[in-house]
Amino acid sequence: QVQVVESGGGLVQPGSSLRLSCAASGSIASINAMGWYRQAPGKQRELVARLTSGGATRYADSVKGRFTISRDNAKNTVYLQMNSLKPEDTAVYYCNARVARSGYLIPENYWGQGTQVTVSS
Repeated sequence: QVQVVESGGGLVQPGSSLRLSCAASGSIASINAMGWYRQAPGKQRELVARLTSGGATRYADSVKGRFTISRDNAKNTVYLQMNSLKPEDTAVYYCNARVARSGYLIPENYWGQGTQVTVSS
């Protein structure tokens, strides 16, 4: 089994910064990519940022220049540094890890439970 656990959400004022962390653990042979998605009330889940094992990044247009995704391979952990936060960044943020489990060739997607980020004055 693979577990994905996020941390770091909270309530902050507009213009503030916040860093989210996501750690994958369990029977992991390799991690193809890890990323962050978010879902605001009444909206579909959307990609925020994604980082592949090869180092390629992808960001939503709405967060480019404000958010940075990074990783610690030794810890199977990915971070999302969020700067200049806006009220429209308010959402539940979910971590996704595309993982090949030990003994399996095909990677699968695993999700965390989500962490709430609220940006409000």
